[in-house]
Amino acid sequence: MAVTITIRHVPEDVRARLADKAARSGQSLQEYLSSQLRHLAFRPSPVDFVQGLQGQDMGSVSIEDILAAKEADRR
Repeated sequence: MAVTITIRHVPEDVRARLADKAARSGQSLQEYLSSQLRHLAFRPSPVDFVQGLQGQDMGSVSIEDILAAKEADRR
């Protein structure tokens, strides 16, 4: 079941910027904010993201190899 959320004291420039983003995406402000809230709610927080990485095999490429590959791309 959907609920109503009220946000007070939003600065006018913030509201205008959000309305512009909504219009450019072909959505009403309500649709745009609802989709952004869904995205925010289910996206892992930075802490959750880092904790999810801990214990994973991150590979064995050295920093030197990474920097050499980066430098080779510039040539």
